[in-house]
Amino acid sequence: MIGVDMIGEIRRAYFEQGRPIKEIVRTLRVSRTTVRKVIRGGATEFKYERGVQPAPKLGEWIEVLAEILEQEAKLPRRERRSTQRLFEELRGRGYDGAHDSVHRFVKAWRDERARVPAQAFVPMSFAPGEAYQFDWSHETITLQGLPLTIKAAHMKLSHSRMPFVRAYHRETQELVFDAHDKAFLFYGGVCRRGIYDNMKTAVEAIFVGKARQYNRRFLQMCSHYLIEPVACTPAAGWEKGQVENQVGNLRDRLFRPKPRVKSLVELNAWLEDQCIAQAKRTRHPEFKDRTVWDVFQDERASLMELRGPFDGFVEKTVRATTTCLIMADRNRYSVNARAAGRMVLVRSHAERIVVLLDGEIVADHPRSFRHDQIIYDPWHYLPVLVRKPGALRNGAPFKDWDLPPALAQVRAKLKSHTDGDRQFVKVLGAVLDHGLAAVAAACAEALEAGIASGDVILTVLARRSQPPPAPSITTPDALRLKIAPVADCSRYDSIRKVA
Repeated sequence: MIGVDMIGEIRRAYFEQGRPIKEIVRTLRVSRTTVRKVIRGGATEFKYERGVQPAPKLGEWIEVLAEILEQEAKLPRRERRSTQRLFEELRGRGYDGAHDSVHRFVKAWRDERARVPAQAFVPMSFAPGEAYQFDWSHETITLQGLPLTIKAAHMKLSHSRMPFVRAYHRETQELVFDAHDKAFLFYGGVCRRGIYDNMKTAVEAIFVGKARQYNRRFLQMCSHYLIEPVACTPAAGWEKGQVENQVGNLRDRLFRPKPRVKSLVELNAWLEDQCIAQAKRTRHPEFKDRTVWDVFQDERASLMELRGPFDGFVEKTVRATTTCLIMADRNRYSVNARAAGRMVLVRSHAERIVVLLDGEIVADHPRSFRHDQIIYDPWHYLPVLVRKPGALRNGAPFKDWDLPPALAQVRAKLKSHTDGDRQFVKVLGAVLDHGLAAVAAACAEALEAGIASGDVILTVLARRSQPPPAPSITTPDALRLKIAPVADCSRYDSIRKVA
């Protein structure tokens, strides 16, 4: 096929220069048919369009491919497979044709779908304090020099568009509760309605229309804050389009490039500052002459009063092992020795793991979001250690034990003794009866005297625990009796006579 430059030369040679067709064919080295077509057609460009694209190999696979494309059209764009992946799928099923055939069909199918008129939406309007929207996003940061994917909880007030973002390691239910608590503290109040997608931490079942079966604990949170929960229609993200847009906008501003932080505490403090700064420099979409921050200041008066934090935890019942450990969130945590082998209640909070036995707390640990960790509290094993003092030297919970300074010094001095471990265990055992502070004070007194002996420390502890002697009273001379009283029972006889 000749280009537009050759067509121009042919037309100029014939119409302007008056050269015959035979000469044009010989000079320009093109066929007589082509020259005649240019002269008679009057076109300045030749285009080839194939009416029907043959696909002999793909023919029997067209229905299969169309069915796959129809199913994937319901998925978010980022979850749809590329043409290459679709080609590999067909090859795996037995297709032996070329990739180009698959590519042309997929492109034509998608182009045809793209010509469908876009769906229309109704603009939304919310009164001050009426509603907020909530959603999650996945972001990447650099934590202590290493890349980490975190979950970002997004909340946005529907009237003022005031944003809130907080980072977490996961998006489990207890972290949903914590995100709400932190957001309401940030806003200084609560809206009357919360708009959510159908996240599993909130919605257990979807019925016809807006009917939902919400999670029991999620409803408890809503009841605590006096919130009416509203779940969006499936695949209708426009119903909470404000927070959906926030996810994309703040991703560009806050997470590109990736923030470099030492902890999530540092990151969350920075995110709150950035939300405020973003609100102060962003014009409100409805009130063009005001910023989001200005409108938010007015909306605060319409928010419901914050009724304190919701005790947001997720609990389950597990059995403690004979080594005084329980499993929680793919990590093991120690519990008090009296819970060994018994069923206990594990409560997972946003930042802590609390274990209860018969309503009494037997463990309270900072929560770890790493996996396969063992978190010990050596004091949980003290009753066992008293019975088995030999475990002090090689017991895993007692390695790198962070003891009070006085106890640590006593332990170091007793290591040189033959029965030093046994003596030190006696001292530790006294903590069960007297408390850690009293034992540490007794150790400090013994060290001041230059003595590091278990028996001496226990003696000092016993002396310090005895009640102080009654104070002696010295009677001043002015208060002393000059005539001592004398018992005279005969006076009772005189009373009898009078009676």
